[in-house]
Amino acid sequence: MKITSIEKNKRSKDRFSVYIDNRFSFSISEDDYLSLNLYDKSVLSQVEIDYIKNTINFRAAKNCALRFLSYKLRTEKEVRIKLHDDGFDGDSIEMAINELKALGYINNKIYVQKYVFDRSKLKPKSKKLIKFELLGKGIQEEIIDEVLNDWNVDERSVAESLVKRKFGKYDFNDDNVKRKAYMFLKHRGYSHDVIESVIGRVE
Repeated sequence: MKITSIEKNKRSKDRFSVYIDNRFSFSISEDDYLSLNLYDKSVLSQVEIDYIKNTINFRAAKNCALRFLSYKLRTEKEVRIKLHDDGFDGDSIEMAINELKALGYINNKIYVQKYVFDRSKLKPKSKKLIKFELLGKGIQEEIIDEVLNDWNVDERSVAESLVKRKFGKYDFNDDNVKRKAYMFLKHRGYSHDVIESVIGRVE
């Protein structure tokens, strides 16, 4: 199998895209490209290609993902985007992610549990808005629903606490204050019924 061209990867300047018989075959880091002496070869066997894809690139993608995960929990989608942006090909990304999921380094359910806990303590929002945010992170709806269904929270009490903290010094007989409080809770995803109930109790 003939190497017909080698180009700088468009997504990562530290990787090369290797074309075999005029078709893209794999990407490889500059260090691995040099250590394997690919610059001195014009032909590769299928065994060599498989070794690069399944061993060299898999190991590199896995190590890159582990470094990314070492800073904080990440979703599967975040890891996938990171590896793609770093120039890894689809097969290497898939193998690395499957391995890290099997080892427990990537776990969307644990991510959701921590996300919900942090949100409830640092910046409370409604279950509806939290679900919307998590869906945007590429997490499956059934995982989100499972965690949120186990999360016992009185949304009216939380919303009331938020309003008192934000508007406690204002006069709720002022329609403008009530309107601002309404929009404040609406922005955090609370339903009309919850908001009306909370404003009525605070008023």
